[in-house]
Amino acid sequence: MDMHHDPMRWQPGQPSPDSWPPGSPGGAGPGVPGWLEERLFDQRIVMIRGPLTTHTASGTAAALLTLDAAGPEPVQLHVSSSGGDLNAAHAVLDVIDAMTAPVHALVTSEAGGAVLAVLAAARKRSAYRHARFRLVEPRAAGVTGTADEVARAAGQHLRELEEVILRLVEVTGQTRSRVEDDLSTGRSLSAEEAREYGLIDDIVGKA
Repeated sequence: MDMHHDPMRWQPGQPSPDSWPPGSPGGAGPGVPGWLEERLFDQRIVMIRGPLTTHTASGTAAALLTLDAAGPEPVQLHVSSSGGDLNAAHAVLDVIDAMTAPVHALVTSEAGGAVLAVLAAARKRSAYRHARFRLVEPRAAGVTGTADEVARAAGQHLRELEEVILRLVEVTGQTRSRVEDDLSTGRSLSAEEAREYGLIDDIVGKA
């Protein structure tokens, strides 16, 4: 394909690829060379690695939207993250909800906290057999300001947490009280336990 007409590659006049956040098309994630991430991107694979922050969520969302515009084939979202900011997770899952192309999530090593909301938004969910899951209440981003501003932020966090709980109830088939209890206690699950719980549909690899 002519690079000048490839929407997935850098074009003259665009910001330099070095300035793209991790998770962006052509931008290197933590510990991942740029050339490797670009190869994966060409195969419609996007990675979430490490804590999900506003910065990494922005890059992940940009990559997902670019691939969605490029065609209707499924996008593979590879997840290896123990958690992150709840606001950042909502930024990614809002994009997944709006996409035409289905998103298939694969947990490669771990998933927990706010990242579980992103996992729940995927059309299909799978994991490698040694992946680990941790049901723990997602944290809110640090908020400073007046008492009223902090109170409003706390109310917003509770509303966003409510949405995460409802999504987990929907995809797992567990009762709301069970999900809330497990988030409160920080329950850990193996891949097989996550499948039985309903967090994932299948396990990749030989038993």
